[in-house]
Order: sequence, then structure tokens, then C-alpha cells
Amino acid sequence: MQATIISILQVIPTPQPPLSHQTSNNTLRGLESCSSMSKLKQFHAQIVKHGLSYDNDAMGRVIKFCAIAESGDLNYALQVFDKLPEPDPFIYNTVIRGLLKSQMLRDSLLYYLCMLERSVWPNSFTFPPLIRVCCIDNAVEEGKQIHGHVVKFGFGFDRFSQNNLIHMYVNFRCLEEAKRVFDNMCERDDVSWTTLISGYAQLGYLDEAFQVFDSITEKSSVIWNAMISAYVQSNRFHEAFALFERMGSEGVVVDKFLAASMLSACTQLGALKQGEWIVEHVKKSVIELDSKLGATIIDMYCKCGCLDKAVEFFKGLPRKGISSWNCMIGGLAMHGKGEAAIEVLKEMESERVAPDYITFVNLLSACAHSGLVEEGKHYFRYMKEAYGIEPGMEHYGCLVDLLGRAGLLVEARRVINKMPMSPDVGVLGALLGACRIHKNIELGEKIGKQVIELEPQNSGRYVLLANLYAYAGRWEDVASIRKLMNDRGVKKVPGFSIVELEGVVNEFIAGGRTHPQAKEIYAKVNEMLDRIKSAGYFPDSDGMQHDIDEEETENPLNYHSEKLAIAFGLLKSKPGEILRITKNLRVCKDCHQASKFISKVYDREIIVRDRNRFHHFKGGECSCKDYW
Repeated sequence: MQATIISILQVIPTPQPPLSHQTSNNTLRGLESCSSMSKLKQFHAQIVKHGLSYDNDAMGRVIKFCAIAESGDLNYALQVFDKLPEPDPFIYNTVIRGLLKSQMLRDSLLYYLCMLERSVWPNSFTFPPLIRVCCIDNAVEEGKQIHGHVVKFGFGFDRFSQNNLIHMYVNFRCLEEAKRVFDNMCERDDVSWTTLISGYAQLGYLDEAFQVFDSITEKSSVIWNAMISAYVQSNRFHEAFALFERMGSEGVVVDKFLAASMLSACTQLGALKQGEWIVEHVKKSVIELDSKLGATIIDMYCKCGCLDKAVEFFKGLPRKGISSWNCMIGGLAMHGKGEAAIEVLKEMESERVAPDYITFVNLLSACAHSGLVEEGKHYFRYMKEAYGIEPGMEHYGCLVDLLGRAGLLVEARRVINKMPMSPDVGVLGALLGACRIHKNIELGEKIGKQVIELEPQNSGRYVLLANLYAYAGRWEDVASIRKLMNDRGVKKVPGFSIVELEGVVNEFIAGGRTHPQAKEIYAKVNEMLDRIKSAGYFPDSDGMQHDIDEEETENPLNYHSEKLAIAFGLLKSKPGEILRITKNLRVCKDCHQASKFISKVYDREIIVRDRNRFHHFKGGECSCKDYW
């Protein structure tokens, strides 16, 4: 690079007359439209040739392209900078931004120190990138010093610097300092409000975030979205829906960001009707249906159990981004449609869209949920052979899951032993789950102990190992697992199921009686159980004896949360309507068997989404074909 600049400086043996005003302007305008370093060097040579090599305006434009443009060259910019006798604040700011862009964070601060040492006065554009440097680098002490300089140089009330300071202190987890900067602002904009709201929410202070939100007299859609997104990301979906309804009553226009946030809430709750309302609103309005929003809609339909609508919407997209393809393959995976997922991949390739890392995670998951062992093994090799994608932890997890579900435990273990990285808890957990399915106590015990130590606060890991011990009749070991959980303060995740009817989300917990219609619901459960017993259903009492169920065993098997949700659905829906249930835990054996009988006796299609996949119960059968 140094040689290139020297060669430019040596192109003229004798000084030339300065550029005319018009020629100078033409050269500088050319710099503004420059698109490559080769072109830039031509303009740079003209500038040097005509005596402007020390002109801050001209050289500032050269440095700006080199430091900031995607096709620029930061090293070239720094060499040009070094030749300037008196660079001005604009040039220093440009170099600092370029260093920030290239993640040369400490160098950004060094150039700021150089600026001060050469008595160049910073301006309002100097501090925002420096604050971002401290934020990214988690440089707490330097950040506080920069804050002091903001005030010292007279920019304590500059809104851009203040907004960046709020973000920096939030990143440092210093909410009091962030709030102090916010309170001292003379003029706040959407960035000020949303940064503080999101900051409180990210650190778990949802109620404080709402207090800030509620104090705003006139709220833009950006501010509404910040608060709704905070609730969604914190899994407080009911508050998100309540706020969305309030927003509608206040006449706030839904934009694509709000639509995406609410669709995510609908997805998590399985709230199909509300999700469909938002989709219709998107179609009828001027909201841009970009690839991200399109993928969110596909994801919502898939996770609310409407695979046909997801496929229809996917096919109707005028432009499909990689996220849309991945969502469609992932949706087919969770519904156990492995063959269809492979067909989507082939269609993707025929349209010359290159699959990525996530594509093959979803495809291998589809193979695992469908028992497509040979196909899964093929695509595990294919992604590297065809696209150069090295298998990552998630791919290995899917392959182990695929082999384990199929009973190929020795081969699954061999895959783990040959991994180029240490297996994480997801990979080992997949093998542990397979040991539970196939009752391999010896291997399950060894893997189970490893998994518990890797993830000591995950109750599900203890439950799986305890179930293996219970199946083998090793009750002392079951008791030791219970004691270990108690000693470590590990609590089981409460089981709950959700059913949406007439746009209202109803939640049930195992054995819970807080619902206003609890009496009628329990009566319906008893009626339901009597009818399916007459049709040949027997409660899985063996499961009750052996399984240390995640859905607390103190609650009778008859009153697991999905049975309560199905009973409520039968009470409140019309004959023939599909019941859609969302459950936060894996469906137990007994509820799976009972749901098959209920679907036949009541002539209903029941779609249950559990923690791992979808189960479509119809006519006494399940779409998983008991492969789960």
C-alpha cells in the first residue's frame, strides 16, 4: 500500500499549475460517485498531480471512500491520513468511523487521543462512534471518560450523543446512569424512548419498562413495537396481546415491525385466529411484505398447525428469500413431513437458491422426525460435498437424533466419538432421549450423568434419567435423582396447554381448577374418558408407575393439561371443528393414546404441538405413526 501512494506522489517530476475551479469540482464530484479502489486511485492521482494533496476537503473525500465504502481499503485511508499535515475534525471522525466499521476498536480510541494531542477540537459527530466503540468493546472506564468529554466539549445536550450514551450504559447494565442521561435530555425522540424501554426489558425489568412506555403522551408505532416486542421476547404473551388490543383502540397504524412482533406472539401461543387477522391486515394494507415478514407468516402458520396454509402462502410469495425456504423446510420438519421437506430442498436448488447452514439443520431434523435414516445420512454428507458447508453442532445433534430414534444407538455413539468438537448438551441429550425410547439403561445412565452436569438447572435432564431408573426398577436411584434436584434447587417446569377458541387464548395447567368453567370441564373430561374406555382405551398405568412425569405426578393422569384443553375445546367448539392445542412439554404416552381414541370417538381432528413436534390425531391415528 505504501508503495502505491509513493508511486502516485512520484508521477509528476515538476509541479503543475493548480486545477481550475471547474476541473477541481469535476474531480471531487467524480470522487462522490467512485465505486472501486482502482477508480479511487485514478482520482487520487489527479488530485496529487494538481497540487491538492494537502487539501482537507479533497483528501477527506479520498479517506471517506477508503475508510467507509464497502469496496474501500482502510489501510490506504490511514496512509493518506498520515501524509496530511493538519487533518480537520471531519477527517478524524471519518477515520474513527472506518476503524469502528473494521472492528479496530482500540485504534479508534487511539486516533481520538491523537486528535486531542494535536489540538483538533472534536465536534458533535466525533462522539457517537466513540461511544459505540466503548459499548461494543465493553470498555466501561473508557466509556465513562468519553461521557465526561461529551460534557466537557459542550455536547452534553446533543441528542445523538445522549442516545448513544443511554445505549452504552444499558449495555454496561448500568440502568441508573442510563436513566440519568435520559432524564437530563432537553429533547427526546423515538430512539431515546425505545432504547430505555428495551434496556429495562433486556435486563428483566418489564414493569419498569412499561412505566416508561406509559408515561409517553404521544406514542409512535415504533414505541408501541418496542414495548410489545419486549413482552414477546420475555414470553409474556398475554400482556403483548392486551397492549396490541389497546393500540388498536387508540387508532395506531400497524406497520411491518409490529406485525412481525405480534405474529411471533401468535406463534408462541398457537393463536391462529389472531395470527390470521394480522396476515389479512398485511395483505389489505400498504405494509411491505419483505422476506423477513414473509418468513414470519410461514412460521406462524406452521407452528399454529396450519401446514396447508403455510405451503399455500409460501408458494404465493413473489420473491422467496433464504429465510422463507428455511422456514418452510423447518415447518415440514416439525410436522413429520420428511419427504416433502426434501422436495422443497430440490425445488430450492432448481431455482438456483443456495442452501445454507440452517437449511440443512432443518432438513436433517425433518429426516429425524420421519425416520428417513438413509436420506438423513446422505444429506449430512451432501451439504459438505455439494456446498462446502462443514457440519456444525446442530447438524451432529440432528444426525444423532436420527440414528437414536431409529434404534441405532451404537452408530449414534460412534458419530459422537468422531465429532471434530466436543459434543454439547443438545447432542448428548438427543442420545439420552433415544436411550429412554429404547430402554438402554447402561448407556442412558452414563450419558444422563454427563448431561446433568452440563446443564444442572434443566429439570428435564433429571427427569429422563430418573425415568430410565424407574423403568429398571432402581427406585433408590430414582430417589437419589429427586434428592439431587432438591439439593440443587431444581424445579420442574410446570406443564400447561393452550387452546384458542373464538380468538381467545385459554390456558390450562395439570389438575388446575382456576378456570371459571372448571366444573363443566372436569365433567367433560370424565365423560370423555368413559366414552373412550368403551371404545377400547386403557389408561397407561405402567407409565404412571415408571415415569417420573414432567407434568407433576401429584396430578392424576386423567387431568393432564392437554386433556383439560381438549375437553374445553369439545365443550366450546362446533361439531367437526379442528381443535388446536399447544403444550410446553412433551406429550406423555397416555395422553397420546387417549388423544387418538378421542379423535375417533368424537370424530374430531386434534392437532397438538408439543415441545418437540406436531401430532395430528384423526380417526384414531396420529400423523407421527407413534414414531416420537
